[in-house]
Amino acid sequence: MNKLFNPMKIGNLEVKNRIAVPPMVIYNRTDDTGHVTDIQVEHYRKIAQGGPGLIIQEATCVEKDGRLCDSQIGIWEDGQIEGLKRITNAVHETGTLIFVQIHHGGVFGFMEETVCPSDTQCMVKGTMKKSRALTLLELHRIQNSFADAAERAYKAGYDGVELHGCHNYLISQFLNSRVNVRNDEYGKNPALFALEIIREIRKRTPESFIVGMRLGAFEPTLADGIDHALVFQAEGMDFLNISSGFMQLSDPFKPDDYPFTDLIYGAQEIRKQVSIPVFTVGEITSPEQAGEILTATGVDMVNIGRGTLVNPNWANDARNGKDTGACLHCKICMWRINPEKCPGRIRYERNNK
Repeated sequence: MNKLFNPMKIGNLEVKNRIAVPPMVIYNRTDDTGHVTDIQVEHYRKIAQGGPGLIIQEATCVEKDGRLCDSQIGIWEDGQIEGLKRITNAVHETGTLIFVQIHHGGVFGFMEETVCPSDTQCMVKGTMKKSRALTLLELHRIQNSFADAAERAYKAGYDGVELHGCHNYLISQFLNSRVNVRNDEYGKNPALFALEIIREIRKRTPESFIVGMRLGAFEPTLADGIDHALVFQAEGMDFLNISSGFMQLSDPFKPDDYPFTDLIYGAQEIRKQVSIPVFTVGEITSPEQAGEILTATGVDMVNIGRGTLVNPNWANDARNGKDTGACLHCKICMWRINPEKCPGRIRYERNNK
């Protein structure tokens, strides 16, 4: 468990421990403008006070038409920068680093008409949804929107950005060869869409600004996930945060006797092939388990998501050997509806009066 509190480097940045709070969208905390609210500032302040080494801010949309819901926080216009600065200032006051995850939903956007690398039909929130292929003009516009968003993130004081390249969203759709069946260069080279975004971000931000990606381990297979990781490392990516890809069209796998989840297995196998920091996620429920994963797999950082929602002080409690609480995996996440009614949080607070 001691490794959990060892410092590490991401690029030129010193991270005080191996605990990351991953991006988790806070629904219904803003409005259609995507501007930061007091609730969001205090949410991130409280989590930062809880002692993690790194916070990655929830999926923050690069275009209004790319949102996954009508209350998603945005980074698509300059007028949003001042509100975003409030979040970075609140987090930096605690000595914690913060990146922002920049995102476009593609076919998984909530808009009536959505776009994808290719004409696509897939299940989105229980409904079969059709999406049309991007034109080259639209594709390049969205790439530019990602780069604009990264430039705004730098101006707002973030330590870096994480491109959202998994969980079914647009970059994931390009990377998955079962979704992306374009006949042009963006189909023949599935990573090209993201590579060109990275290159443009590097032109517009200082060398010290961190650029990483949340990447699907199985996109659609583990061999593809490893190939993508190597391509992005060669492009100068600073870290890879491994999770699921386009889940309807991927082949997750782990050996029968493997003690952790398939996502952790994927991160472990990717880490064997790359030299940059690799993060993992997947039903990590206790400090003891988190430490065991770091030791057994060779990954560099663990994402503690639901545990942090239940107990924002998770990292400090883990360091001090205290009860960290646990998510109770409600069928519908009560925290997202009303944090005060989260059963895991209620039980944690009752047990730690």
